[in-house]
Amino acid sequence: MSTKILHSTIKGSGKPLLILHGYFGMSDNWKTLGNQFSEEYQVHLIDQRNHGRSFHADEFNYEVLVEDLRSYIEHYQLEKVDIIGHSMGGKTAMLFAVTYPELLEKLIVVDISPRMYQPHHNAILAGLNSIDFSVHNTRSLVDGKLSELIPEIGVRQFLLKNVYWREKGQLDYRFNLESLAENNREIGDALPSFTVFGNETLFLKGSNSDYITQKEVPIIEAHFPNSKIVEIKNSGHWLHAENPKDFYIEVSDFLN
Repeated sequence: MSTKILHSTIKGSGKPLLILHGYFGMSDNWKTLGNQFSEEYQVHLIDQRNHGRSFHADEFNYEVLVEDLRSYIEHYQLEKVDIIGHSMGGKTAMLFAVTYPELLEKLIVVDISPRMYQPHHNAILAGLNSIDFSVHNTRSLVDGKLSELIPEIGVRQFLLKNVYWREKGQLDYRFNLESLAENNREIGDALPSFTVFGNETLFLKGSNSDYITQKEVPIIEAHFPNSKIVEIKNSGHWLHAENPKDFYIEVSDFLN
């Protein structure tokens, strides 16, 4: 079991609301919404292992991510938390909910379902691995190199948030690329069969995203019998960034 505690930013006071980012993301991606939620809740913007400012480790799968979260909750002596998890963070949150239901009140899963997803980050991993920081020693050089394999500017901007100055003149990634690439298959893992979380659960899907379709409804209902699925208009997989206004309204209504 990991005794290292995940890095987080904690804002506001009241009932604890934990927010988990997705693959290659970090807690900073949630800063704006985190500030909004902190007016009513004690918001914990968490970096999962191998991401953001949290510790790096060779082992990376949902079981260890869940144990990291349990250690975090124990460390801060939190009770009856609410959790928002996006994509990979949603998978962590779902497994956490069925493993430690007594620690959790309400669950919000953002644009991911309990089913198995095939690994589909090959172009991103190839792009990230093509960077040689001794050559690509400015952000614009990194971006230019990434664009050869990752044409979508939005995806590149998202990834570039992870590029930082490790020391003067030396750029690096915040995430642990080696471990993430090595364990890429783990990201798509399904929730184990016959696991159920009975508390209120909200699934939010992007109107232009295909992570949650009609096909996923039965598996969602099997694992989360007390759930509803709400579509966020004019948004894809990063719905919280693409339509933060509607996202905030739906989550607030659900939590209250």
